[in-house]
Amino acid sequence: MADIVDDPADQRLHVELDGRTAELFYEVEDGALLILHTEVPSELEGHGIGGSLVRAALERARRDGLTVVPWCPFARRWMHGHADAIEGIDVDWKRPPPTSS
Repeated sequence: MADIVDDPADQRLHVELDGRTAELFYEVEDGALLILHTEVPSELEGHGIGGSLVRAALERARRDGLTVVPWCPFARRWMHGHADAIEGIDVDWKRPPPTSS
């Protein structure tokens, strides 16, 4: 698989494969990495790309000492199924997403 690129200016991790882009959108706020949304084109599904994006986000959180707040449903499911990947990372499972007015 191609390298995953962290683009802090656009607050996303992304990878280009076969002319398609898979992305994980995040925000860094008050010592937390908020995982907002993971998007993998249907042509790339089933190859572990979404999980690789989540793993890259977790590695960034580990490196920068950030608490992970997984608001993205895919990221939450993936993290629950991969306890080894979150070892040593503070995860806030309960912080609610902001409500829109």
